Amino acid sequence: MAFSDRLRDMFGQGLAASKDFAVKAGAKAQDLGERGMLTLEIKQLEGQAQKLVSRLGAEVYRIFVELGGKTASADDPVIKSLLDELASVKGAIEKREKELDERRRG
Repeated sequence: MAFSDRLRDMFGQGLAASKDFAVKAGAKAQDLGERGMLTLEIKQLEGQAQKLVSRLGAEVYRIFVELGGKTASADDPVIKSLLDELASVKGAIEKREKELDERRRG
């Protein structure tokens, strides 16, 4: 095999390896992007949950202090609504965390 033929073969192998690397790098970048989006969604949902907990605390305060109540109940429509929203957000967080964990494990 002539030297120029060997150079052509090496160049062809290098080009094939570069294409393979580019495909793998693209897939990895996409996976990292998707994991980043899941992490961002989790943080946003956690912020939403914190706001709901604050609203729940404010409602309990209103019941005790402003209305002079002795107890707060999950049967109260406002409290029930907030608890339902919190349960929904908690479920969404758990779902995203599971998806993120699955992506990390590959």
